[in-house]
Amino acid sequence: MTVSAGSQAVGGTLDERYRIVRDRIGEAAERSGRSAKDVLLVAVTKNAEPDDIRRLMELGHEDFGENRVQHLAQRAAMSDEWVERVRVLPETDGAGLRADQLIRWHMIGHLQRNKARKVVDLVRLVHSVDSLRLAEELQALLRKSDRRLDVLLQVNISGEDSKHGCLTPAVPAMVEQIESMYSLRLRGLMTMAPHSDDPEDARPHFRRCRELFEEIRRDGAGDGAFNLLSMGMSGDYTVAIEEGANIVRVGSALFREP
Repeated sequence: MTVSAGSQAVGGTLDERYRIVRDRIGEAAERSGRSAKDVLLVAVTKNAEPDDIRRLMELGHEDFGENRVQHLAQRAAMSDEWVERVRVLPETDGAGLRADQLIRWHMIGHLQRNKARKVVDLVRLVHSVDSLRLAEELQALLRKSDRRLDVLLQVNISGEDSKHGCLTPAVPAMVEQIESMYSLRLRGLMTMAPHSDDPEDARPHFRRCRELFEEIRRDGAGDGAFNLLSMGMSGDYTVAIEEGANIVRVGSALFREP
């Protein structure tokens, strides 16, 4: 496959950068035999200003991600307040926001067990379950409420010491253990490729993770719900889509880094 030149959108207004990212997602999906609607864009708000988040909401965007628990809690509360204000007082300054808009937050960064309690009520999906101990902590927090939480198993596909995640040989056993936890619904895998200025360097890592994902799915994991593959960030999201990702996590290509 040939990746489009320049995976990272630069310059322009937020509206223009959002359009460029959406267009590139559509083009990469087409190259992989899919369509843009088959790929979920999670806008990573690490470097976003509140007005930037609100503007994306006004453009109809609904899925946002955060790396840090404190920022996640603050921004989830802020977005809930905006949507509720429009719902109750539609004539206020909520132009562009829909009263029925559903904003979904994703925890995409490393999650410490002592902060898990703050996350379980805020997110649609935890992308970064990287250990059995964290899975057990989430299970314990949810067990008494009879709630279920969608999670992804984070895989350290490159084996780098600097990265969190389950090493590839241990993935089947981890999948089996998480599947035994009633309160967690294992939806798929997440990975990050080694940092490189060349997006093509990520391709073999994404390909291996997709192969692993397909192996696990063929073995019947998730009773049909094991269908999410979260790969790719601002520098390599088009390559990730070409290699099978159906969730990409994009921040700096949307929100300029300070």
